[in-house]
Amino acid sequence: MQRNIDRKGRLMRGGAAIVCGMAGLFLFHFNFWVSIALFASAAFLAFEAVRGWCALRACGVRTKF
Repeated sequence: MQRNIDRKGRLMRGGAAIVCGMAGLFLFHFNFWVSIALFASAAFLAFEAVRGWCALRACGVRTKF
């Protein structure tokens, strides 16, 4: 799990984690299971942002950021 994204990619993933977390909070009262999935996605994106590691890039997929 070596770093494979730069600062811009980390910021993008951190922003996406915040958006997913906020969407999970908003949808919590409407659909519990969708909010759980969004919280899990937010947690994984935050992990990627903190570590500077992208799971897709580690699998060989070329990403833009």
